Parts: sequence; C-alpha cells; structure tokens
Amino acid sequence: MLISTMNDLPGYAVDEVLGEVFGLTVRSRHIGSQIGASLKSIVGGELKGMTKMLAEGRQDAQERLVEEAAAKGANAVLAFRFDTSELGSTWTEICAYGTAVKVSRTA
Repeated sequence: MLISTMNDLPGYAVDEVLGEVFGLTVRSRHIGSQIGASLKSIVGGELKGMTKMLAEGRQDAQERLVEEAAAKGANAVLAFRFDTSELGSTWTEICAYGTAVKVSRTA
C-alpha cells in the first residue's frame, strides 16, 4: 500500500477515487504513567512513556487505515494525515485518515 501526504503521487495516475478511510485508536494512560508524567512536568523533559504510547497508537491507527483502504480495493492512500485529541483527562484518541485510491504507474 502506497501512502502519501501529498494529494498526488509522482509517477502514478489516479485511476479511481474510492473515498475517505480512517483508522482510529483510543489509548488510556495507566496510573503509574500519570503519576510519572505529573512529576516530570514539574522538572521538565520528555515523557518517554507517553511518547512510546503515542508512537504505538499512531502505528495502530495507520494499520487500521491500511486495512480499511485494502477492503475498498485501494492500492494507495493520498492526503494522509494524523489527528489526535484528548478525551477526558486520561484518554487520547488517535485518528489516521486519507483518501483511498487506485493508482497505476505512468512511467
């Protein structure tokens, strides 16, 4: 599956637009990570547990997007983006989205 943040794909022609596709995940921080993050916010620095959680969440969301695109018959996703939002004080929603398309090589 080709994935591009661009609206087109150099060297390829878009043969068919199959529509929007999404991949979602919601992550919850456990109490230990919340306490650690609170303490770390006092002194500053990277919240490594949070960074790991968000990186894994993005990977899961992207995998779900690819599954949805493949189910529609796509071989590429264009205009790929991530969006995140906080749900309450401990949940983070991560959404991967884009446009599922069928492309063919032109060159």
